[in-house]
Amino acid sequence: MEWFKKLMESEDREVFLLGLLALFTLWFIRSTINYYYGQKRKLKHMHRFAKEGDLDAQRQLAKRYRKGDMVKKSCDQAAFWYQKAAFSGDEEAKGFLRQFFESHKKKC
Repeated sequence: MEWFKKLMESEDREVFLLGLLALFTLWFIRSTINYYYGQKRKLKHMHRFAKEGDLDAQRQLAKRYRKGDMVKKSCDQAAFWYQKAAFSGDEEAKGFLRQFFESHKKKC
């Protein structure tokens, strides 16, 4: 801790603080990029599992399309994946499909 006190009392403390800020900024950018690519990879696997018939993946994918989470928001895609999940016996998906068709019936 003695070196830290000496550093804070010296004239170079601004340079030291700027260096720390630069390191933090680089770390933050790298972490954000890693998170983004991790989410994209997770989404890719979710599509694969949903196509293979995984009920949880179908439901999660439908929610992502409904909300526009890491994918372009699409009611049609959400309804498609909810329909797949409903055919597999998912009650939540059946409820969403009923709600979706009732709200779209008014528009037609």
